[in-house]
Amino acid sequence: MRNEDEELERIKQTKLQEVMGRVAREKQEKTALSKPVEVTDATFKRVIQSHPLVVVDCWAPWCGPCYMVAPIIEEMARDYAGRILFGKLNVDENPETAMQYQIMGIPTLLVFKDGKLVDRIVGAMPRQTLEPKITSYLQ
Repeated sequence: MRNEDEELERIKQTKLQEVMGRVAREKQEKTALSKPVEVTDATFKRVIQSHPLVVVDCWAPWCGPCYMVAPIIEEMARDYAGRILFGKLNVDENPETAMQYQIMGIPTLLVFKDGKLVDRIVGAMPRQTLEPKITSYLQ
């Protein structure tokens, strides 16, 4: 009887550690994704395929309207953490991806669902205009 109790306690402790580790990893992942991730030519494909819904903000440091959209993207990344992954692609430093997706004007937001381009949103706009365009893909 004593050996069975010790075995049950060992199993209970092992399971508890597994669950606590999983919760900690999920919390860490959600925190890490609560801000836009930097996307490059080298990481682009992996990023858009790693999450069900990804929004890539194509921008450049010299672009005034890009700086108007940036805080909106950061807020939405925080508000939709775990549901939408937001990325930022500097088109000056990553010309291959910019050419592949024919980015002619910035800011341009590329919306990917299950790795496929489903929308392209060009230009700066307020959050109340932008948000419904993006969240419609959560369904």
